[in-house]
Amino acid sequence: MRKSCLGENLSAYLFISPFLVIFIVFLGYPLIYSFYLSLHKVTSLVDVFNNLTYVGFDNFRTLFHDGLFRWSLLMTIYYAGLIVPLGIASSLLLAVLLNNKLKLHNLFRTAFFLPYVLDLFVVGIVWTLIYSPHFGILNRILGFFNITYFSERGFLGNPYTAMPAVVLVNVLKGAGFGMVLYLAALQNIPQSIYESAEVDGAGWWQKLTRITIPLLRPVTLFMVIVGVVAALNAFVEIYAMTSGGPSIDVGGKAYGATWVTGYYLFDTFYVRLKLGYAAAMSYVLLAIAVVVSLINMRILRPKAEY
Repeated sequence: MRKSCLGENLSAYLFISPFLVIFIVFLGYPLIYSFYLSLHKVTSLVDVFNNLTYVGFDNFRTLFHDGLFRWSLLMTIYYAGLIVPLGIASSLLLAVLLNNKLKLHNLFRTAFFLPYVLDLFVVGIVWTLIYSPHFGILNRILGFFNITYFSERGFLGNPYTAMPAVVLVNVLKGAGFGMVLYLAALQNIPQSIYESAEVDGAGWWQKLTRITIPLLRPVTLFMVIVGVVAALNAFVEIYAMTSGGPSIDVGGKAYGATWVTGYYLFDTFYVRLKLGYAAAMSYVLLAIAVVVSLINMRILRPKAEY
């Protein structure tokens, strides 16, 4: 009996061993070594595995006194404050419309989901051309209505419109992903609940706010967590469209209007070659993501079952 159990356990370990090897090599080891790196001063990619100077937690202490890091956190909060609610609202709107069995709803579902599978860098370049003040189609349309405010610097060259312009691109690209999740959840809600509500005299707004949205809390929780993590990791779209700019004056100091933490991490690691400092920054961002996710789970914990 014991040999049989041992054989079954051995077979199970053999089946999961490829995943364990991949996890250790590509996730486990980098995670551990990056923390080791955060305790050292490294200024060259050549010396990333040797000639390290131990500095303890100095990188973390410096980080909390770094004004540029605090600014990047502020911009990340601004970015998340736009993209999370707008992404959820657009995804839910599309899902509700498609759930009503519109004509050609399969075609619309595919059309809305297609942008999500496109490469974000390519999408960013395309929208940079659309936003261009010189030959962008958006400025041409606005010019037709005599709106010339963006004709000189464009949307991405204006520090007050650059971030909303980047957010709009991400919302339009990612709406299809959330739409699929919400649509699947909507189709799992029993129609008898809506029928009972109609008998009680509930209109479409009451059904949406009192039935649909509360029963979609698990999906909304997932969307919030994914959105916050995406905001903390935002880089590709910033790199493709604004490179952290344009410059904005705050208290006599120049900062980037789209200088989010993900772009600051890239700049610290690959441009300034402060590898240990960048590793410390990545762990701080990881801690922030975990804390925010736990808070969201606490607030948006499902309270209704069906």
